[in-house]
Amino acid sequence: MTNNDAIFALSSGRGKSGVAVIRISGNNLTEFAEKIIGRAPTPRHAYFTNLTDDAGEIIDQCVILYFSAPNSFTGTDIIEIQSHGAPAVINKIFEFLRANDMRIATPGEFSRRAFYNGKMDLSDVDGLVALLDAQTDRQRAAALKSMMGGDSDIYAEWRNQMLKISAYAAAMTDYNSDDLPGDIDKTIYEHIKTLYTAVSGALNKYKTSRAITCGVNIAIVGETNVGKSSLFNRIVGSARAIVSDIPGTTRDVVSATMDIGGYMVNISDTAGIRDATDTIERIGIERTNNEIENADIVIHVINPNDEYRLVRDDEILVINKSDTTDTHNFDDAIYTSAKTGDGVAELMQEIMRRINQITGNGESVLMINARTYDLVKTAANELKNALELSNGDYDILSEHVRYAADAIGKILGVIGTNEVLDMTFSQLCLGK
Repeated sequence: MTNNDAIFALSSGRGKSGVAVIRISGNNLTEFAEKIIGRAPTPRHAYFTNLTDDAGEIIDQCVILYFSAPNSFTGTDIIEIQSHGAPAVINKIFEFLRANDMRIATPGEFSRRAFYNGKMDLSDVDGLVALLDAQTDRQRAAALKSMMGGDSDIYAEWRNQMLKISAYAAAMTDYNSDDLPGDIDKTIYEHIKTLYTAVSGALNKYKTSRAITCGVNIAIVGETNVGKSSLFNRIVGSARAIVSDIPGTTRDVVSATMDIGGYMVNISDTAGIRDATDTIERIGIERTNNEIENADIVIHVINPNDEYRLVRDDEILVINKSDTTDTHNFDDAIYTSAKTGDGVAELMQEIMRRINQITGNGESVLMINARTYDLVKTAANELKNALELSNGDYDILSEHVRYAADAIGKILGVIGTNEVLDMTFSQLCLGK
């Protein structure tokens, strides 16, 4: 799909707005730009004009910008029409563009053209997808770094090194040992070890990457009637969960998303854990167990007189209803009162501390997503195989390293399939 016929889409959001941005991409749009501007366009200049249809009727007063190939987002000619954001205006402009042999773009088609024209690689596109989905400042910063080539530079350097190692290893079978540097085999293995350390290290930080891009998962768990729902409501700042003295009130997982310290946090109130006979409550408890398994942080809530000891490293022990007792029997717990709010600030500080541990205090990491995780894992495994299974056979070693380079190439889109491309670009919206 490399054709550059004229396409258009609304790049700004749908609905009533002050300004709408309609983007057009295609080859040789200079003549059309001159037609709507009324003069020969100068690239990257803004023109205020009355946009008229082919019958001479004024559609709207607009600002027109023209970007000539290859100096544009897609690498083709681009025209941007900035009109008033009324739906009627947008629809009328769309009619005008269709009448001039242009078609509506498919989701992600602008970015797909940028990819085919060498303006972006797939890693950059992954960053763009993440940026458009960003809800917090940490997500914005990480996605922007990826979209601007920060991740691509790392992947490209890895692949370049892998290809060099593979070529050197393959060449060793064509030369006598006397014609090669004495330490060439040692050098090759050291380079592979260095690469394996870097790739596997990035893989080990996948949890950090996932926490930044998808959010930190927090589950509030405990037995019935310990005040989990009240504490949940206090943390999220609204009465999202039903609060009652009746045991087993919460029968399903109630979730909320919030911003804590610039990180997206997915926090869940779960069904109370007990021996339930009610079928629906048992399903709720099963879902509670699933939430615990998927949680990055577990807030385990108990009553002041209960006995409990921490059994997981990711647990925070919370003694709720602290307003009903003067005794503090737990040194490793946080005492709170969901009713009065006492201790909640301390709990939020501990949550923030745990989030910083998980995310490495926001340190720069590769934004490994669901698409790239298996490919990075494949590259790491192939490098490990090169070190452990080649047994001095440089043909085998070369093949394993080349397979690793191929996996990284698929991340960048240098080596790819239509399925990979379709999956990546379909995540983007119209006009991107």
